[in-house]
Amino acid sequence: MGLRVSIVLPTYNERGNIEPLLAQLLPLGDHWDLEILVVDDDSADGTAELVRQIAHREPRLRLIRRVGRSGLASAIKEGLLDATGDLVLVMDSDGQHEPASVQRAIETLESGRCDLVIGSRFHLEAEILGLSGRRETGSTWANASARFSLPKRYGHLSDYMSGFFALRLEPLLPLIRAVDVNGFKFLYELLAVSRGRLEVAEVPLTFQPRTYGSSKLDLAIFWDFLISILHALSFRLLPRRAISFGLVGVSGVVVQLLVTQLLMVLGRVGFEQALPVGVITAASSNYLINNALTFRFARLKGAQLLRGLLKFLLVASLPVMANVGLASAYYSLVAPNAFWAQLAGIVVVFVWNYAASSRFVWNTPN
Repeated sequence: MGLRVSIVLPTYNERGNIEPLLAQLLPLGDHWDLEILVVDDDSADGTAELVRQIAHREPRLRLIRRVGRSGLASAIKEGLLDATGDLVLVMDSDGQHEPASVQRAIETLESGRCDLVIGSRFHLEAEILGLSGRRETGSTWANASARFSLPKRYGHLSDYMSGFFALRLEPLLPLIRAVDVNGFKFLYELLAVSRGRLEVAEVPLTFQPRTYGSSKLDLAIFWDFLISILHALSFRLLPRRAISFGLVGVSGVVVQLLVTQLLMVLGRVGFEQALPVGVITAASSNYLINNALTFRFARLKGAQLLRGLLKFLLVASLPVMANVGLASAYYSLVAPNAFWAQLAGIVVVFVWNYAASSRFVWNTPN
């Protein structure tokens, strides 16, 4: 009973899954001094209220209810930093991670020399029962990309995207603190910031079908993964948000070039008249995409969305004028080429738009 083990369960709308999961985890207290932390992102379905009721009769259970904070990676980080165990295990709360694997992961961590044990869905001995063909294919591609972007020392691993892992808390605390919680997957970010210094082992998972609720995967999750890969490939020198803002800016380039060309060809409008419409359309497109993806944790809705657009266009007005002026000057004085003229103007506005809109529109640090 000397070893203290903490289990971190991030939850969001998992009322139908959390009680049977806890019923299977609590008996593990017969093996270790057990602590279970449920980190709930202010679920609307009563998950936190149910956990509180169970905690009244079960002192080994703790509830951390987060209001005004959200996101799987940040919930995991908060749970790890609040844990008091010698060893800590993180697992999903949707019932797809088999509680029987907990003991194997902890025993592997306890008996070996490794710092981190990953529960793998793609281990040779693993069994996947609850992953659709499309999600399995997506996970395979994601793992291949992760293997390419992470240190070669981790090349033997098979599931960099796993939500099931156990670690030695005290020696890994500095790395946990360094994890970017806006990242795609906490485990991937932990491996990235460790720069190949960890001894890592894997145990097979039997990945179960989800009983209640639906998957949290959406476009924003895949976007985060792309940003995480590019962030790692840049040796973490470029800010994640700047990478995201830049990718959205590329889509804005396409929108501006397309709108300007359509007006010139179909509307028979001159370049100097078509350009401002193209620039404003691209700026509005960039704003909406950035609101949905880059700044989704500070996402504006309803009337705030409209006010944010007006702020964004106001913030962007100076570089928009610079864009139009520079592009028009290039077109008139250097070469009458609409593509290169617009590209010259677009390059000027990126840094200003990123820094200014981060602060004044979404009120977030750069």
